[in-house]
Amino acid sequence: MKLATWNIQWGRGADGRVDLGRIVDDARRFGDFDVLCLQEVSAGVPELAGCDGRDQFVEIATRLPGYTVVSGIAIDGLGASGRRRQFGNMILSRYPVMQVFRHLLPWPPDPGVLSMQRIALETTLATPLGPLRVTTTHLEYYSAKQRHAQVIRLRELQQEAVAHAHAPRIAEPSDGPFFGSVRAAPAILTGDFNFLPDSPERALLMSAIDPSTPSYQDTWEATHRGEQHAPTVGLHDKKQWPDAPFTFDYIFASSDLMPRVRRTAVDAVSAASDHQPMMIELA
Repeated sequence: MKLATWNIQWGRGADGRVDLGRIVDDARRFGDFDVLCLQEVSAGVPELAGCDGRDQFVEIATRLPGYTVVSGIAIDGLGASGRRRQFGNMILSRYPVMQVFRHLLPWPPDPGVLSMQRIALETTLATPLGPLRVTTTHLEYYSAKQRHAQVIRLRELQQEAVAHAHAPRIAEPSDGPFFGSVRAAPAILTGDFNFLPDSPERALLMSAIDPSTPSYQDTWEATHRGEQHAPTVGLHDKKQWPDAPFTFDYIFASSDLMPRVRRTAVDAVSAASDHQPMMIELA
């Protein structure tokens, strides 16, 4: 099983051009992914640099037939033209999507700091390895206070999901809203976390939760022991990121899933976004 993740910056490449076809082509070149997690997808937001306001959630789905598409809208407001302005994440899966949760993350007021609402998009997939929970997110960039609160919430969601996975099931009606909420215990958490490898937020995210909840582990560290994280931002877009490249993007896996992790990779070639795609392979 191969899972890829990418902050696509609404399809805007280092050349300033928005091209969703290039995004899909580069993702496919990187690897034959079974699951694709995307951040910074937009619809109805022509104010974004190079963007024409088209619905990118629909356009990306059209370019990837054969995948079940799940969208997670973090920002949903009314634009000046009367059209909805939306911004968020996506998960596209070749495997059946058993359950979807869209968790709006904490957004505590931080006066004087630019910020936006963030989301964690959670799916449970029926994979050849068994049920697997895949969550993709994009944490706050400017506000350390908000980012810290969001990390705490991600840990709470891990604890909650594992408890649900192991809780005895009550007999449910054959129809209606009690048809079942499936949440797998083994989990992948991925996306753009807007923190560095040596940050306290990353250490907090990976720290122990409780004896019955598997903690998150960094799959890059597990598969590249002794190596620094490969940079994922600023390799090609020197207009936005003139300094040395750095790492903001990660793939974390719950400790009970780590024995299945075989490979973690960063594609340093693509210039289709200001971030680089990552991939994990499980066996």
